[in-house]
Amino acid sequence: MVAPTPSSSSAQDPSLALLARMLPHLDRQLVLPLLDFLESREKYAHDDVLRAKIDLLGDGKTNMVTFVESLKRELEGKDEGEEVEGAAEFRKREQEVVKSLNELQAQAKEVMDIISNPEVVSALRQDKQHNLTYLKDNHGVSLEQINFLYKFGQFQFSIGQYGGASDYLYHFRVLSTDSQLVLSAMWGKLASDILEGSWDAALEELNNLREHIDQRGASGPGGPLFSLQQRTWWLHWSLFVYYNHPNGRELLLESWLNQNLLNTMQTAAPWLLRYLVAAVVISRKSTLRQAGPASAGNSARSREAVRDVVRALGQEQYQYHDAVTEFLRKLYGEVDFEGAREEMSRCDAAELDDDFFLEAHKGDFVENARYLVSEAYCKIHHRIDIGELSDRLGLSREEGERWIVDLVRDARLDAKIDLKENIVQMNHADTPVYQSVIEKSRGLLFRSQAMASAIEVRAAGGQPDRESQQRFGGRTTGGGQRKGPGGGAAGAQRQQQQQPQGGGDKKGEAQGAGDAPAPAVEA
Repeated sequence: MVAPTPSSSSAQDPSLALLARMLPHLDRQLVLPLLDFLESREKYAHDDVLRAKIDLLGDGKTNMVTFVESLKRELEGKDEGEEVEGAAEFRKREQEVVKSLNELQAQAKEVMDIISNPEVVSALRQDKQHNLTYLKDNHGVSLEQINFLYKFGQFQFSIGQYGGASDYLYHFRVLSTDSQLVLSAMWGKLASDILEGSWDAALEELNNLREHIDQRGASGPGGPLFSLQQRTWWLHWSLFVYYNHPNGRELLLESWLNQNLLNTMQTAAPWLLRYLVAAVVISRKSTLRQAGPASAGNSARSREAVRDVVRALGQEQYQYHDAVTEFLRKLYGEVDFEGAREEMSRCDAAELDDDFFLEAHKGDFVENARYLVSEAYCKIHHRIDIGELSDRLGLSREEGERWIVDLVRDARLDAKIDLKENIVQMNHADTPVYQSVIEKSRGLLFRSQAMASAIEVRAAGGQPDRESQQRFGGRTTGGGQRKGPGGGAAGAQRQQQQQPQGGGDKKGEAQGAGDAPAPAVEA
C-alpha cells in the first residue's frame, strides 16, 4: 500500500506514526475505516485518501471494480456517466467479476440447498469426517463441492458483500477438514463480521480463532515464527471487536493478559500496550463499583492486572511510549503524581481524539484516570488538602469537592471530609504482617510445580502444553459471548456442541513459515 502523504505540520503526528506501525498487520479492507477516520480528523487531504484507497483496492487486489471506478471518477473530478482513465479495462474486469460471481453462486447454492435441508441437519454430527462421509454417500456431495462454499465466500468478501461472505465461510469451516483453508476461512469470517458491524458474531469468531491458533502451538506446522505472526495479527484485529463490543474492554483484559499474548505483544507489537493500558484505566472504576460478593474478587484481579501491565511498560519503555502508557507507568511505576497529571492532560487535550479505537472512550478514560490518581494519592497520605488535590486533577475547587465525595463513596475509603477546613482526613488501617506474607506467597507452590513440570518437559525434548504455560503465567484465557449467524450444517453443529468448536483439524498442511495469516480474500 502507498500510504497517504501527511501535511508537513502533521508529519510527526503520533496517530500517523501509530497507523504506519499497524498497517502491515491488517487486511487491506480493514484499513478503509481507519483512513476515513483520519481524514475526518484532517490528518490527510481528501485526494490523498482517495489515491490510497485506489492503491489498496485496485489493480486486481480485490474485485470491488465499481467502487474503485467511482473513487477514480471522484479523484479526476468527473461527473456520473463520464468515463475515467482506463474505462475499457474497468468494463472488462466488471464483466469477468459478474461471470465468476454467477458461476460460484450456482455451485455454492447446490451445496447450501442440501446442507440446509432439515433431514440433513438432523443427521449431521460433531465429527467432521462423519459428516463428509454422510454427505457423500447419501447426497453425492464431495469435498471439492464443499470447497465451493469457501470460494464463494471468499469472492463475496472480495466484492464487499460481507454478510454473505460471513455465512458461507462459517458453513465451510464447520464442514471442511482442510486445516489451511479452515484457518483462512476463520480470518475471512472475522474480517467480514467486523466490517459488517456484527460484534457478537465477531467476538465468537475471535475466540474460535484464538483457540485454533493456540491448538496449533509453536510446535505446529510453520513453527514458532508462524505462531508469532498469527498471534500478532490476532491482537491487531481484536482491537476492532474489543473497542466496539459493549463488554469489550473487560474481555480485552481477560485475553490480552494471557502470558502467550503478552509475550507476543512485547516481542512483535509493543505499541499495542497503549490499548492494554487504556482498557485497564477504562475498566478500573467499573470493577470497584460492582456490588455483591464478586466485587472483592474483581478488585483484586484489577489490581493484579495493573501490576502486570506496569511491569510490561517498564520493560518496553525503550521501544514504545506515549501519553497513555506513560500515565500509568508514572503513576504506579514511579509514583510521580505531577508527571501523571501532565500525561493525563495530554490525553484529555488531543491524544485520544485522533485515535480510531479510543476516541469514543475518551470521556471514560479521563474520568477513570482522575479516579486512579486520586485513589493513589489518598492511599499514601493521611491529611489531604482538597484544593491541592483538585489542582492535581485539573478541576475547580467546587468540582474537586464533589469529586472527593464521590471517591470516598465509590472506593469505600475510611475517611472524614471537613469542608470548613477544606481537608480530607484518611484513616489507614495497618495491614497485619501475616496477611502480607499470605498475599505474597499465595500460589507460590502451584507456580513452582508448574515451572518444575515445564523444565522436565523441556529437558525431555518436548514442548510444555498450553495449559501448563497458561498456569505458569498465572492466568487462564478469557471468554465471551458466543452468538453467531448461520443455519444448515452450521446450526446443527451449534445445537450439538456443548462447547464452541475451535475450528478445523489440528492436523494437515499449513502455510509455511514466514507467510502472513491469510484472510479469505487473500488466501
